[in-house]
Amino acid sequence: MQYFTSLTFLVMLLIGLAYCDVSHVLAPVIVEDEVTTLPPPPRPYAFGYVAGRYPGHVDRSHSEISDGSGVVQGSFSYVDPKNQLRTVEYIADAHGFYPRLSHELKSPEQTEAVQRAANKHFALYAKIAEAHANPHLQPVQEPSLPRDTVAVSKAKDRHFTLYEKIAHEHAQIAAQREAERLAFEATSEVNGLH
Repeated sequence: MQYFTSLTFLVMLLIGLAYCDVSHVLAPVIVEDEVTTLPPPPRPYAFGYVAGRYPGHVDRSHSEISDGSGVVQGSFSYVDPKNQLRTVEYIADAHGFYPRLSHELKSPEQTEAVQRAANKHFALYAKIAEAHANPHLQPVQEPSLPRDTVAVSKAKDRHFTLYEKIAHEHAQIAAQREAERLAFEATSEVNGLH
């Protein structure tokens, strides 16, 4: 019997091994090498173009030259909304981008209303700054308590009148109940059940 059990166990073991997945053991090991290619050194180049919104009309241009060492010089032009030609010449290198404009932009001028508002603001600021320069010299003002309006005063008077009327009625009811209790106790006999 023991021989039969051992043989059965051996057969089952062989069947189990036949059906198990060993593809990961038999598969070849693939090593992926990461290949990096360094970018080539800068090469000199030059380009330029002109363009327009319709054929035969030029409203912008751009040209640029690189010497191959990382220094780029160029310019571009365009027609602005006021129909003026604007040109920007530039140099870009390892230290930054340096543009030179054909028309320096002016700061917008303030209108008279804006100037008056600014002056009013600065005067108010100076007044507040002067008042807060030394806070210990400020006069101490007593807080003013709010006062009732006419409507609030009338509502308070009406409420107080109703309160007094209701308090008087409740006092009468309490006195009447006390009198009834005393009359009941006077006419009742004391029993010994207590």
